[in-house]
Amino acid sequence: MDNKQISFNSARFITSAPDINEMPADTGVEIAFAGRSNAGKSSALNTITQQKSLARISKTPGRTQLINVFELSPGKRLIDLPGYGYAKVPQEMKLKWQAALSVYLQKRDSLKGLVVLMDIRHPLKDIDQQLLQWASESNLPVLALLTKSDKLKPGQRNSEVLRVREAVKVFGGDIRVESFSSLKSLGVDRAKEVLHAWLNEDDADSNQDDIA
Repeated sequence: MDNKQISFNSARFITSAPDINEMPADTGVEIAFAGRSNAGKSSALNTITQQKSLARISKTPGRTQLINVFELSPGKRLIDLPGYGYAKVPQEMKLKWQAALSVYLQKRDSLKGLVVLMDIRHPLKDIDQQLLQWASESNLPVLALLTKSDKLKPGQRNSEVLRVREAVKVFGGDIRVESFSSLKSLGVDRAKEVLHAWLNEDDADSNQDDIA
């Protein structure tokens, strides 16, 4: 049976939450987007949803420290997590957010997948690796998008994707690595395919239960 088709451009802003306790009820399915403050996370969200201003693009990376919630349809959400790792954010704030992020990844039952965005020219920084480790330990599938891929020539781009794919094997778990560019719309269709499968996960489970 085909899974229900999801329209990503139907995404609409629901709320901004300071922490997991202020988020919508932990039901349905949600996919979180996380990445360093200059990795192009907001641009990727806007490109995938075909909305130029769904996620605000700040000229001051690291300024937004709220969890932004977007609804695609009832019970299906995209979550824009605050950017991490930017030098101008106070260390106390960095530590507080890392702790909150860990709680969110490990305690949020409706979270079915994590999109980790990394600049293809500077992937796998320490905090990126920590995030991948958390996800693996939480049995959470990951789509690692190497953003700004248009900055590299095709040969360099492919080589870097292969290098990162090899490097993430150390974390175990389900980690898929793809190139991505908001500017040139590279990798958008592949990303949507993965998100679509995750968002329909509960529907697929229900169908299996019905068959059983």
